[in-house]
Amino acid sequence: MGIHIRKATIDDMSYIYQLVRELAVYEKEPDAVRTTIKDFESAFEDDIFDVLVAVADNRIVGMAIYYMTFSTWRGRCIYLEDFYVQPSMRRNGIGQSLFDAFIRECKAKNASSAKWQILNWNEPALAFYRKNKATLETNWWNGKLYF
Repeated sequence: MGIHIRKATIDDMSYIYQLVRELAVYEKEPDAVRTTIKDFESAFEDDIFDVLVAVADNRIVGMAIYYMTFSTWRGRCIYLEDFYVQPSMRRNGIGQSLFDAFIRECKAKNASSAKWQILNWNEPALAFYRKNKATLETNWWNGKLYF
């Protein structure tokens, strides 16, 4: 299977949006996505976030959505907002290729660290990140405000 990892374009936003919706279903939050494709397109055009996509057989089957942030303790940081490969395409090395490309992007942007969240029940994701030598912190809680 030929896999190609590339940066997303504005024309990819509807496919990326669909993958985000699939991820929400996988994470048992199917009604939590409040954004629209227009929100994605606007934020992407404003350079709010960037995306790497995995393409197989001329279709997008995986994505890594990320953006630059700043840690007062570590400096430049890239936050991995969503990382997803369609279930039917897993176990083909796509996730690893996508993650490796994400790490290269972090290094190219001189980031000192990358951060993301993992649901505590998502054993496949936990195993994947452990395999990649990630530090999994369990002592910090998430804080949020919705407007």
